[in-house]
Amino acid sequence: MALKTPSTFLSPLFLPKHYTLSIFNPVSLNIYRKPTPLSCKSTHSHSPSQLPLSDTKLLSSEPEGTGAASPTRGDRFLERQQADEAAKLLIKEIKKTKKKTKKVLKVNTATACCYGCGAPLQTSEVDAPGFVDMDTYELKKKHHQLRTILCGRCRLLSHGHMITAVGGNGGYSGGKQFVSADELREKLFHLRYEKALIVKLVDIVDFNGSFLSRVRDLAGANPIILVVTKVDLLPKGTDFNCVGDWVVEAITKKKLNVLSVHLTSSKSLVGIAGVASEIQKEKKGRDVYILGSANVGKSAFISALLKMMAQRDPAAAAAQKYKPIQSAVPGTTLGPIQIDPFLGGGKLYDTPGVHLHHRQAAVVHSEDLPILAPQSRLRGQSFPVSSKNGMVGKFNSDGLNGFSIFWGGLVRIDVLKVLPETCLTFYGPKKLPIHAVPTHEADEFYKKELGVLLTPPTGKDRAGEWRGLETVQQLQINFEDAERPASDVAISGLGWITVEPRRESLGISESNFSETTKQLDIVVHVPKPVEIFVRPSIPVGKAGAEWYQYRELTEKEEEIRPKWYF
Repeated sequence: MALKTPSTFLSPLFLPKHYTLSIFNPVSLNIYRKPTPLSCKSTHSHSPSQLPLSDTKLLSSEPEGTGAASPTRGDRFLERQQADEAAKLLIKEIKKTKKKTKKVLKVNTATACCYGCGAPLQTSEVDAPGFVDMDTYELKKKHHQLRTILCGRCRLLSHGHMITAVGGNGGYSGGKQFVSADELREKLFHLRYEKALIVKLVDIVDFNGSFLSRVRDLAGANPIILVVTKVDLLPKGTDFNCVGDWVVEAITKKKLNVLSVHLTSSKSLVGIAGVASEIQKEKKGRDVYILGSANVGKSAFISALLKMMAQRDPAAAAAQKYKPIQSAVPGTTLGPIQIDPFLGGGKLYDTPGVHLHHRQAAVVHSEDLPILAPQSRLRGQSFPVSSKNGMVGKFNSDGLNGFSIFWGGLVRIDVLKVLPETCLTFYGPKKLPIHAVPTHEADEFYKKELGVLLTPPTGKDRAGEWRGLETVQQLQINFEDAERPASDVAISGLGWITVEPRRESLGISESNFSETTKQLDIVVHVPKPVEIFVRPSIPVGKAGAEWYQYRELTEKEEEIRPKWYF
C-alpha cells in the first residue's frame, strides 16, 4: 500500500459532503513533522453525539504524519501485537484475583496445634486445651519443632485421665475452658466446598446412634467410603456375611450413596488393608478426611491405617511417630489434625468428632464414660433366662408381662403385653448391671438403688444431681414369624435390645395369649434427650445365621448397592 500524499489526504473527495475547508491552497502548503489541526466548517450544526462515527473520528484524531516520520506497516503491526499481549496479561490477572476471592479457605496450618488433639497451642490458660508451658513453647519454636508438641491435656488423657473439653458433654454445662459442639461442627463445614475423599466411620455397637444421617451437610457431593468399626466386639460365632448384608440394607434404606462398605477392627487390624487399598484407588490426588461422630474410633482407626500403610509406604511409617491421642472422652480431637502419609500427594486429616446430643455420652458424667465403652466381645444377657438355672421362677406363667427391667441407671423397660415365651436380650457394656422387678415396685426401686445397684450414675452424690429417665416412649412391635426376632430396640450411645417373640428354651407354656395379635407392647424410659430406634434385628451370634434371610435383589439394585468387604 502506497503512502498517502498531501494531495490525497487533503483532497475534498476524502471529506464528507457537508464539510468544506476554509482555506485550501496546495501551492503554499507546508508539511510539518507535527501535524496541525484542521479547521472545518459544517453546513449543518450537530452535537458530537449526533455525528456519524466516521465524522467523529475525523474531528478527534490527528493525521498520522507523512514522510520519514510516519509509522510503517511493521511499526503498526508491532504496536498491535504489544497491545494484544498487554490485554492478555490483564485478563489473566483479573482471572487470578477472581479465583482467589472465590476460593474457600482450607484447614489453617499456619497456626501451631497440638498433634494429639488439634487444639491451637497456648501458654496462658492452664486448664484449657492446647496449654504448653512458656519455656517448652519458646524452645520448640526456636528449633521449628512446634508440630512435635503434645499439650498438657493430651498428656493426661494418654495416662487414662477423663478430661472433658466439650461443653454439654460428660455431664458438664461448659465453661471458659470448654469448646462448644457447634464450634467443632463449624470446623467441618469447609468440606462441602472442597474436592476431597470422605471416610465415614460408624460404630457397629451403636450403629444408629453414630450414623450421622445428615452427613451430606458436611461432606457435600464428595465420594464416601463407609467404614464400620469394632466388629471384633460382636458375639462369638457371628456370620459376617449376614452382618455385611444387613449393613448395606440399612444404608440403602437411608438413601445414602457410598463407594463401598468395609467391616473393620482397629484393634485386630481386620479389614484395614482393604480400606487402605480403597483410599489409594479413589484418592486421585485429593485430601482424605476421616469423618464420624464423637467416640466412634477415628483416632484408633487412623493409627491402625498408618500401621498397615507403613508396611509399603515410608511416608506413612514416618507419620506414625505423631499420631492422634485415643481416649474414651468425647471431644478428644478438638481441631483438624494434618497427617502426611502419602508419597503421591494429598494429606490425611483426623477431624473433630461430631457431637450428637441424643447419645448417652451427652448425659453421663465424664468419670462414668469408660463404662459405656465395651472393651471385650459382647455377650447377650437374656431375660428371662433358660429354665435350667431356675431364673424363670422369678416370673409367673405370663413370662415378662408386668415386669420392669433396668439396664443400669440409664434405661428402664416396662413390659405391658408380650407372648409368655418372649425373651429380651441385651447387647451392650458388660459393666452395666441388669435388674428385673415387678412394675408396681419399679419407681421405689429406682429411687432407692440409683447410684448403688443401678449405675451409672455412680455414687449417691451424682445420683442426687441426676435428672432421671424423663423420656418415655411406648413401642408397639409387630412381627410376622414368632420363630425369628421381631426387631431391635437400639439405645443411642449404649447398645441394643433384641426382642424375640418366642424362645422355646424358656419352658413356659402359653396360656393367656394368642399369636393372632402379632404385636408386642413395651414402654422404654431413657434420659432426655437420648433417642430410641426400632430397627430390623442385626444377625449376631450363631443363631443369627440360622434365622437371617437374604433379600432377592433386582438387576438395578445390584448395580446401585455398594459392595461390602471384610
